[in-house]
Amino acid sequence: MSSHGSDNIASEKHIAAHDVSSTAVPAVPNPHASGKEKAVYNAELFAAIKEAKIEPWSKESIHLYFCIFVAFCCACANGYDGSLMTAIIGMPLFQTALDVEDTGNKAAVIFSMYSVGAMVGMPFAAYVADKLGRRKSMFSGGVIIITGMIIISSSHSFGQFVVGRFVLGLGISVMTVAAPAYAVEVAPPHWRGRCTGFYNCGWFGGAIPAAIVCFGSNYITNDWCWRVPLIGQAVACLIVMVGVFFIPESPRWLIANGREDEAHAFLVKYHGNRNPESRLVQLQIEEMREGIKLDGIDKVWWDYRPFLMSHSGRWRLAQVLMISIFGQFSGNGLGYFNTVIFKNIGVESVEAQLGYNILNQGLSAIGALTAMSLTDKMHRRKVLVIGTFMCAAALATNAGLSAVLDNNRQAGLPFDTAYGQGALASYFMFNIIFSFTYTPLQGAIPTEALETTTRAKGLALSGFIVNGMGFINLFAGPHALRNIGYKYIFVFVAWDVVESIIWFLFGVESQGRTLEQLEWVYNQPNPVKASLKVDKVVIADDGKVAEKVVA
Repeated sequence: MSSHGSDNIASEKHIAAHDVSSTAVPAVPNPHASGKEKAVYNAELFAAIKEAKIEPWSKESIHLYFCIFVAFCCACANGYDGSLMTAIIGMPLFQTALDVEDTGNKAAVIFSMYSVGAMVGMPFAAYVADKLGRRKSMFSGGVIIITGMIIISSSHSFGQFVVGRFVLGLGISVMTVAAPAYAVEVAPPHWRGRCTGFYNCGWFGGAIPAAIVCFGSNYITNDWCWRVPLIGQAVACLIVMVGVFFIPESPRWLIANGREDEAHAFLVKYHGNRNPESRLVQLQIEEMREGIKLDGIDKVWWDYRPFLMSHSGRWRLAQVLMISIFGQFSGNGLGYFNTVIFKNIGVESVEAQLGYNILNQGLSAIGALTAMSLTDKMHRRKVLVIGTFMCAAALATNAGLSAVLDNNRQAGLPFDTAYGQGALASYFMFNIIFSFTYTPLQGAIPTEALETTTRAKGLALSGFIVNGMGFINLFAGPHALRNIGYKYIFVFVAWDVVESIIWFLFGVESQGRTLEQLEWVYNQPNPVKASLKVDKVVIADDGKVAEKVVA
């Protein structure tokens, strides 16, 4: 890359963003330069961002927010279902209509069939996202989900309901491959964490309305008490299906499909304040040209070999596996059975259980949104290591208090309100900590770890694993809670400690770098160590970068 005038880093030749080794910089720092020294992960990107100064409330930025909102609604559709079935399974009229209980075999099938459908749909979802583009893929997912909604909301038999759940899973697989890829690919580099974090917070954008609708509809005295919430699944999908007609396609997908002029126009408009000479635009377009191949692996829908055949691919796959497994099996799967858990710690009435479900979703959303607002500032790896360990501590507290309540119950002693409140509070605390730690990063980590030409496939693989873990949670959960009760929680206490150690040893830090520059990180012998390497820059009085300090 060549320099672009006097605003460039004064003391060095501008180098490719993926080559951040200090030995690659030929110049020496200017001893006479004045200003404040700052450690950053990517000096070139940091300098470009300082010069770009994207106006947060310009017409283009507001339109970009709408783009992210459309992706957000895809996550809302997924979150709505999670909270929906948690509430509906506890409704007596639903149990009578379909001859099911809130635990046991039939409950397990109803819950898990959604995950089965998503697992089946994931490989096809990757092909659709790469072939048709992110926008058309989101639209297609909405059509399939509405079809599933019609099947389940009109159900008069257990079999019909199960088929509808499978169709819903197919639709959500298409949406949740395209949407996070779109969010990360359209976001400016320094907004990427918040944009992808906001996308994944869409889970609560669906879960909270579902919990509220179910709470209100529980007072209906006929089958519409559970049919109305099911129909509500169409709302987020309709917003997506209309919204995709008013948003541009991902610039990285455009370049991967030979449409560079359109990609450049997107970057100039949304990342460059309509300035074609913007340094941030030039940096990104050159990195995309270098990192995206027109004959890339995305053109061969069945080929997943890049994840296994190279050092970089295996490390990228490791990040996807870790966030996909840990993000579903850290105890958060218990949330599907909130009404059962509340019952076990002394909350007996259905109305109270549904009310606490709303409170739990609201508190979790506060944790997730707080983390989302800080995602571009917090180090991903540190948050995951500490947060996961704190999840273990909160669950251990809940399980210990639940054990006391269970022992008292078996001994015929009266219910101890203090222990019940403590168990409830620690369960809420676990969900807040988990949401702060994982919810924004479940969208950010896999999308950042994957290259453009493997992103849809990698997200499909992530979705397959997520739903596979979800299947285990949803199928095993009702049986475990029936057979061993609170002891099931201790499984997650031990596993969360293991997760925290794995994040410390193998978690790659991706904050503060461009998507293309992460290629350098993953190609190093030890990507974890490489990801922690920082550049030092000197910031002048006008806020721009005066020079890069060479070690």
